[in-house]
Amino acid sequence: QRQRAPALMLPASLLVIERGWLSSNSILFLEGDRAAVIDSGYVTHAAQTVALVDNALAGRRLCRLLNTHSHSDHIGGNAALTAAFGCRVIVPQGIDATIAEWDEEALLLSPLGQSAARFRHDATIAAGDEVELGGLCWRAIAVPGHDMDALAFHNPEQRLLISGDALWRNGFGVIFSELLRHPEGAGGLRAARETLDELARLPIDVVIPGHGAPFVEVGDAFERAYQRLAAFEADVELLARHALKVILAFALLERRRLERAELPAFLARLSFCQSVNARYLQHSDEALAHWLVRDLVRAGAVREVEGMLLAI
Repeated sequence: QRQRAPALMLPASLLVIERGWLSSNSILFLEGDRAAVIDSGYVTHAAQTVALVDNALAGRRLCRLLNTHSHSDHIGGNAALTAAFGCRVIVPQGIDATIAEWDEEALLLSPLGQSAARFRHDATIAAGDEVELGGLCWRAIAVPGHDMDALAFHNPEQRLLISGDALWRNGFGVIFSELLRHPEGAGGLRAARETLDELARLPIDVVIPGHGAPFVEVGDAFERAYQRLAAFEADVELLARHALKVILAFALLERRRLERAELPAFLARLSFCQSVNARYLQHSDEALAHWLVRDLVRAGAVREVEGMLLAI
């Protein structure tokens, strides 16, 4: 873990707490004797999140916590931060009911085999709303695709974009909504292209992504994102395979190890994996496990040692 402050021409009132997987980055905004934060990491890192935020606060009071979207690695520390600091929680308007009802299916917790601590939110924010954070005015922008209700935050004066998982240095988050066949409006791939088009029109000098370091190679990031999106549009099975590998890699990072013999049964318990496999791959549980292990070992994301799968 490391903290990034005014580097990359970031304002002095903005501090990026860059996290490693499993957690998203947290962006802290300093506001005199108060502060606000965007995103809170994964639940198993919650104690670390509290410690990192407390250290960065340096005696300030954390008043607000905002979320870019509702995936587990962005909301997992919400409950711990509210317990530690008494901050208000503000979520994207589209996930209001899902959070209130704590629908683990809609939150992609049970389908992906992931966890989060239940929390209560105090308010919502919608696309087009403006919010002051760290003495700067930010406009909330709808960035559907990876998550159909996700928001990014843009400050045109400083040409800053807080992109969540809509744009990374080397791509974007898995477009789950395409594979889930989201019942409302456009599919995930179409929405992701519209999101990239929208963001590419904005004046941006620095992107603060949900994962990875802030970066200034904005044009290059968009080029890579469009290339990756085009590959998925040309072959949705490629997206399906990518999603399954990401889910297993995440699970191994959380658990650290898993018996190879248990993998078929583990995958069979994840409804998302079963649905995607049935729709796009039609593998048996054992064949699916074999393919996943082979590809993740080949990619250097997993090691297989004496019948155990180990995260790298």
